[in-house]
Amino acid sequence: MTRKKVLVTGASGLVGKVFLDHAREKYELSALNRRAVEGIECHQADIADFAAIRPAFAGKETVVHLAARAASDASFEQALSHNVIGTYNVFEAARQAGVRRVVFASSGAAVMGWESEFPYNTLIEGRYDEAPEAWRKVTHETPTRPGGFYGWSKIAGEALARHYSDAYGMSMICLRLGRVNPENRPVDARVFSVWCSYRDVSQLIEKCIDAPASVTFDIFYAVSNNKWSYRDISHARDVVGYEPQDAAEEHRG
Repeated sequence: MTRKKVLVTGASGLVGKVFLDHAREKYELSALNRRAVEGIECHQADIADFAAIRPAFAGKETVVHLAARAASDASFEQALSHNVIGTYNVFEAARQAGVRRVVFASSGAAVMGWESEFPYNTLIEGRYDEAPEAWRKVTHETPTRPGGFYGWSKIAGEALARHYSDAYGMSMICLRLGRVNPENRPVDARVFSVWCSYRDVSQLIEKCIDAPASVTFDIFYAVSNNKWSYRDISHARDVVGYEPQDAAEEHRG
């Protein structure tokens, strides 16, 4: 069977490394990265430079767009240049090259503002005795509420993905990534709510790459099956078959 040709931007970041390790044998992987990525074909360029990145997209079927300025305290200028203009460049280069699908790494920061309100504040602060027995999860249909300019830039990327799907017929799937950290386990109260394990984030990216062509646009939350989560994973389960294998509570000391 011919393996899908998948281009990964930002492949040297944590999520990129995790996914490459998970998917090396399944897909024909290549990278678009500012520095070389060991073990796979890598086109070295900055996503802010449209002309420089265009050759990386030739002949690719799917793009997994992970490159970003992933800092919650990013300034407006940083978020604009790296996460808005850079994302436009990736989407447009993919369109011009005839790429069928883009899996866009959005962020839970698109809805992080809800954490200031009850009951979500009790969950992310670890005040579980004050939390209700059940709570309404934040879903893909909940109004966005960004955490800083970083969250705003990811919302802008999602809106741009919607446009590319509607205007050009591309399949554009947005993943609101939870906290994927070097420790691969929760390290504080908030992370117990928003954590996503290495194998769960890799599984969901893979499910999106292989989703039916009928999935032309969607938004999924990439978090593990965490007891104190406020982000919905049932939509990803229903649409692409996501079944998280890990849960933050398994790491409770």
